[in-house]
Amino acid sequence: MKTTLFKSGSRGHADHGWLNSYHTFSFAEYHDPERVRFGLLRVVNDDLVSPGEGFGTHPHDNMEIVSIPLKGALAHKDSTGNEKVINTGDVQIMSAGSGLYHSEYNASKTEPVSFLQIWIFPKEKDITPRYEQKTFNPAARQNKLQTVVSPVKDDGALWINQDAWFSLANLEKGQSIDYTLNNKASGVFIFLLEGNAEAVGEKLEKRDAVGVTGTEKIEITANDNSEILVIEVPMN
Repeated sequence: MKTTLFKSGSRGHADHGWLNSYHTFSFAEYHDPERVRFGLLRVVNDDLVSPGEGFGTHPHDNMEIVSIPLKGALAHKDSTGNEKVINTGDVQIMSAGSGLYHSEYNASKTEPVSFLQIWIFPKEKDITPRYEQKTFNPAARQNKLQTVVSPVKDDGALWINQDAWFSLANLEKGQSIDYTLNNKASGVFIFLLEGNAEAVGEKLEKRDAVGVTGTEKIEITANDNSEILVIEVPMN
C-alpha cells in the first residue's frame, strides 16, 4: 500500500477578492510538478465566492466536472440550455464532452457560497455534453457511506463517464467505516471536509486529504464528528 498525504496548509492558494480558492493540485497560476493529479483525478478546488460574484462564461471540453456546494447556493448556466441553482445538499455533474460553455455564480446577493469543484479525465472522449444534478439526503450518510456519483447507471447516484465513485459520510466521534474498492487497481482519495479523523495511519484534520493505492479496503475512523468525501478513481 502506498499513501500520499495532502495537508490543507500545503495547497495552492489564490485570493482574488471575490474568490478565495485552495487547489490540491496544480491549477491556474499554481503549479507544483509533484502535485499535478492523483491518477485521473485532475482538480480538487475548494472555493469560496463572495455574494453576487462568480465565474463568467468560459469553455470546457473532455472533462467530467463535479460540483458540491458545502454552504450556500450556486447558479449554473451553460450552452446546452441548462440554467439551474445548486443548493447545499445537491451534487452536480457536467460532462463537458465535445465542448460547451458555462458560468457559475453565487446565487445569493448577501451570503458567500462555499463549494468544491472536482475534475476527472473522462473514459470516453468527445461525447455529447450532458448535465445532471440531484439532491441527496444527509441522513442517509450518517455513520455510513452514501454513493453520490457512480459509473453504474440507475443506481441512485449521478452517472459519470469514468470508472469513478464519489461517496460522502458523516461520522460521529468514535465511529468507523470501511471503504471497499470497486476496482482493486484504482486509487482512493479521502478528503476530510470537517472534523478530525484517521485513515491508513494518517491523522487528518479539516481539509486534509490522503491518496491511497495498492489496497482493497480502507478503514476510516472519526476522532471527532467528521464529514468525509471519498473518491475512487482509476490511476491510469
